Amino acid sequence: MSALAAFFAMGGYAPYVWGSYALAVIIFIYNAWAPLRRHARLRRAILADGRRASAATAAPTHRIHDENSP
Repeated sequence: MSALAAFFAMGGYAPYVWGSYALAVIIFIYNAWAPLRRHARLRRAILADGRRASAATAAPTHRIHDENSP
């Protein structure tokens, strides 16, 4: 058990070693998460633009009247 405690203590440098490991893990997680978030935002923007474009072409802006109707 003493050897395990000595390993985790790292000869007094444990805060620096484990802190750098923690920072590296945080950076790896961010590097995996950021593109996924960017992809989701871009996908939502593209879908919204498509909906706006289809709504603009489907709904006329004026009414068409028959000249012979009252």
